[in-house]
Amino acid sequence: MNLFKKYLKLICVSLLTSCSGGNDGSESTYIPPVTQPTTRTINYLALGDSYTIGESVCETCRFPEQLKSVLSSHLTANYNLKIVARTGWTTTNLKTAIAEEGLSNNYDLVTLLIGVNNQYQQKAFSIYEQEFPELLATAIEKAKGDKTHVIVVSIPDYAYTPYGMNTGNQAMISAQIDQYNAFAKNYAEQNGVKFIDITPITREGLNNTVLVASDGLHPSQLAYAKFVELLFPVANDILQE
Repeated sequence: MNLFKKYLKLICVSLLTSCSGGNDGSESTYIPPVTQPTTRTINYLALGDSYTIGESVCETCRFPEQLKSVLSSHLTANYNLKIVARTGWTTTNLKTAIAEEGLSNNYDLVTLLIGVNNQYQQKAFSIYEQEFPELLATAIEKAKGDKTHVIVVSIPDYAYTPYGMNTGNQAMISAQIDQYNAFAKNYAEQNGVKFIDITPITREGLNNTVLVASDGLHPSQLAYAKFVELLFPVANDILQE
């Protein structure tokens, strides 16, 4: 029995010696490769008109840039922001511009704010009734076909600006803006798309003049920041999915 124990001991010593790599002090310990952390890329597409491009405010003051900035402080990622918007664009102009851009269908977040120039230029409301749904369908397509990654933003009410007040048509402007927003809200929600109502913020423009840009017509940086306060929780939830 003692001989058997000695035999086992010799085998164990032999195995330990062979695993240690001999007496030269070297070791063959396995070191796994280092995996570099990957940073997520978030693609954000903002579609619209002067309210999206940020007429009369700095480039980083417009709401898509502010939204990107706030999101980046909560969600680490590389952010690619694409803005397709221009002052004066109607729904027809935006449709044409999107077609010309040749945009991919790979956006993680899409915002759509359009219609004020249809109202301002007194286009037939039937044009908006036809083209807003088409633009929303395009926005969903660009958002990888996922309607839950699209946000429709209501149209600001410029009746509550010095420019709007001087038109003498404040009541008419507000009533027509309400008509456009009601249609957009109903259509968006019926189709499972989020709708954010920022219009009440802009209706404080005459009482709180810092909400109006220096041109006396468009929202200021502060107004856009207030837009983002409403947009951020929704956008953040979208991007956490």
